[in-house]
Amino acid sequence: MPSTSAEPPLSAVPAAVWGERADAAARSVTRTFGKRLFFLPGTHIGAVSFPGRFSLFGPWHYWWQAHYVDCLVDAGRRELASGARFDGASRPSAGRLASRLVTTIRLRNRFRFVNHFYDDMAWLALSTFRLEELARETRKPGRRRNAYVRRCLTLQFDSAATEDLGGGTYWSTARDFKNTPATAPIALYFARTGQRDKAKALVAWLNTRLLNQDTGLYMDGLRIRNGEPVLESAVYTYNQGPVLGALLELGGAVELEQASRLIEAIGRGLTLPGTGVVRCEGTGDGGLFTGILLRYLALAARDARLPESTRSAARDLVLATAEAMWTGRSERTPGGREASRPRLIFSSDPQRPAGETYPEGSAVELSTQLQAWMALEAAATLG
Repeated sequence: MPSTSAEPPLSAVPAAVWGERADAAARSVTRTFGKRLFFLPGTHIGAVSFPGRFSLFGPWHYWWQAHYVDCLVDAGRRELASGARFDGASRPSAGRLASRLVTTIRLRNRFRFVNHFYDDMAWLALSTFRLEELARETRKPGRRRNAYVRRCLTLQFDSAATEDLGGGTYWSTARDFKNTPATAPIALYFARTGQRDKAKALVAWLNTRLLNQDTGLYMDGLRIRNGEPVLESAVYTYNQGPVLGALLELGGAVELEQASRLIEAIGRGLTLPGTGVVRCEGTGDGGLFTGILLRYLALAARDARLPESTRSAARDLVLATAEAMWTGRSERTPGGREASRPRLIFSSDPQRPAGETYPEGSAVELSTQLQAWMALEAAATLG
């Protein structure tokens, strides 16, 4: 579905159009991947792939589900603003689905929220914090459960944040790797929940140990091998997102200056050559990475404390990437009763159409579809 010369420039696309696109993605993901857990009423979980069935014994991607909650909260905020449900009046609201999803994550995770990976738990803590705020604004039940999730997981984060290697947080309960994927979202969580000193300490550690001074981007982490730290220097798009979010949440003059520099570095180092489109990182876990970054770039684009040039740069990155994902979409017709409702399929690579990355008959991964949904939600906040 290529764009045409008659289409308006990205900056001129109305917020309502981006909202309609985000609604289309939300409907497609929830209807294609959303399942009941063992057919239990009141449950909702995302299948890993389509076609495919949810299985207790299949792959379990806890953190994919956490980002599914976040996407539903995005849709719920638009529902709150418009007064209309994203999938029609006869279907559950986004907030209701998100609440069911959090409950079902616990059921699928063997009746607990604690997980082997601290970054997984950080993403769920962040999404349930946002869900709690949405519940408060809509006066819906569920806040007590959401608060319980946060209390439970905060204890895990306090355990993960130690002085080993000078600070930071461990990635997993194996406690042999301190990295940006865990430290950054935990720092953001601490900042959002009023634990500013803890957040500042984690950001300071990231700046000292994992910020590449030459590129301005954050590297992956420090792995402990034979008692010695070994730098994992890989740079991933999503790691920059929660760092940016934590800097904005802390919001001091120093942090805002760092946020501006980080956005400049993202534009220089993480976009596809000759474009303003942020690169994507494949399938599997990588299929979520760029969507996560765009979520926090959109926050920066709306932050009046940043220079206008910085906000404009962040805005352009979000809109260009979201447009590439929208333009590359294809449709796939499901079977059975849903045959009259074609599903949107989004590409895992913004440079290639979905028909190439997901040819007819191939399995489509939930992660990449959540990524595109996140991108469109981010764009819908900018208009």
